[in-house]
Amino acid sequence: MVTTILARYFAARFVIASLATFAAIFFLVITVDYIELMRRASSLPNVSGLFVAQTALFRVPLTLEKLMPFCIMIGAMVSFLALSRRLELVIARAAGISAWQFTAPALISALVLGALATAVYNPVTADMLERAKGMETKIFTDGTPSVQEGAGFWINQSTSEGQSIINAARSQGQGTLLTGMTVFRYDSSGTFRERIEAREAALEPGRWVFKGVRRYKLESPVVEEDTWTLSTTLTLAQVRNSFSTPETVSFWQLPDYIKSSENSGQATAGYRLQYQKLIARPFLLAAMVLLAAAVSLRFFRFGGVQKMVLSGVAAGFLLYVLSKVTDDLSKAELMHPLAAAWLPVCVGGLSGFLALLYQEDG
Repeated sequence: MVTTILARYFAARFVIASLATFAAIFFLVITVDYIELMRRASSLPNVSGLFVAQTALFRVPLTLEKLMPFCIMIGAMVSFLALSRRLELVIARAAGISAWQFTAPALISALVLGALATAVYNPVTADMLERAKGMETKIFTDGTPSVQEGAGFWINQSTSEGQSIINAARSQGQGTLLTGMTVFRYDSSGTFRERIEAREAALEPGRWVFKGVRRYKLESPVVEEDTWTLSTTLTLAQVRNSFSTPETVSFWQLPDYIKSSENSGQATAGYRLQYQKLIARPFLLAAMVLLAAAVSLRFFRFGGVQKMVLSGVAAGFLLYVLSKVTDDLSKAELMHPLAAAWLPVCVGGLSGFLALLYQEDG
């Protein structure tokens, strides 16, 4: 009974500290993002501060999702250090409770929070990111087409009329609406024909429909048209897989995206990596708890707490670098997505486990 009450107490302290850290980082990120958006929109007419704030609010969840492991690690360190400073861990040890027993509630809580983040928070984040893209388009698109070289998304299509290279600065609705369009057209012999710039484009069966078009030809003046169509053999699934990013696809939709990408011959490394990372997220959060426990359970009267905390922060940073390296290797198809997603989990979890084992039983 005592163990159950203490387990609930330790779990509650960990969850409260983690949520408080999450809320603090949320406030910091949304403030910085709002200031940046206001700076970019300061010269644009008819843009209200409330609309910019709403856009920033929809953009923030994706950033917080990426920072979630660090929120959990900081929350675990704060909760363990607070328990140690108030000698509650000393009392627990005196009652015969080991470090593994009062670390277990935080581990279980981290697994539950990770599962909720994957199953619930991620779909919400994907939906809000799509809405944020549409709001950004309303803010920063002035209604005139412009060249977006080296930016956005690219796709190449070939038809009986020749080849067309299509660039979109922004994608909404997972590729159903494209804005900031630039198209380079070539004839069947590979000779350049014209460049088309358009405000937006949508894919309909057998054709692209462009709006707000300017057509540039080598020996002709610029032609402006309200609507212009371009024939295509691309399907909606192919365009969706090319113009959507893994972050805009929810966890529950990823298996279908992976399957459709394979059927259409598109690269699936990014989607597979995202899917495996979402599955591994609960265990990654548990690994961060182990790292935090390894550097936060030292009694204050022994000294050296500051060095232990700094070493924990350094370990978290190195784990982040490792995850970025494995992500890049996986997207370049130099590492299997399964290995790229689970390697940081294994390294972080084993490092924390071995450090804690050495401290407690070594």
